[in-house]
Amino acid sequence: MRFLQFIFAILSAVLLTGCVEIIDDLTLNSDGSGCFKYNVNLSSSKIKINSILALDSLDGKRVPSLDEMKQKITSLHEKLKLQPGISNAKLEADYTNFIFKFSCDFASIEDLQYAIKLIAISENKGKPIPELDHKWLIFSGTHLERSVPKITLKKSKQITAKDQLKLKEGTYTSITRFDKEIRAFNNDSAKLSTNKKAIMLRTDTYSLVQNPRLLDNLIDLKQ
Repeated sequence: MRFLQFIFAILSAVLLTGCVEIIDDLTLNSDGSGCFKYNVNLSSSKIKINSILALDSLDGKRVPSLDEMKQKITSLHEKLKLQPGISNAKLEADYTNFIFKFSCDFASIEDLQYAIKLIAISENKGKPIPELDHKWLIFSGTHLERSVPKITLKKSKQITAKDQLKLKEGTYTSITRFDKEIRAFNNDSAKLSTNKKAIMLRTDTYSLVQNPRLLDNLIDLKQ
């Protein structure tokens, strides 16, 4: 867990430059299976990242080397590949421009959330993390409830008001795709695709920290 604290310290410093683009892309089939993609683009902050990696410590904590970061990210990827209900886990990592693309298929929404929970707990030396008990994806076959994971809410509260202002240039995009047409949704900021089988929400990272519920959405599908 100490190593992850180093990583979090680096990512926090980078995020506070505002130059980050995050996209989460969820494809959900009627039977609950699907594909999850998560992309993080930090290319605009690569100079900042390299300057941090050149330091011996950050906020009193040792900064891991780039090789250590590569090894850890690869290790987490390998752990995910072994989780039940998870298949085709892929990772594209560009350590020159700091662009990371992750994707995996899942047998059910529950399998996806459980896999993430197990890996996080294993990195926490087996100690439970109460925030991970929160189900941020609930699907019945024709109704999806999406919310921001509570662990994310906890981390966002740790950012000071002064530092939050630096997040205004960052963007977060959430996309949900289905094999059926969308009948209704309750988030007024959401945009429906032309074929009515996908919906998108986009906000800046500052607004998201101020109000993590901006990405919440209740989506009903046609029978």
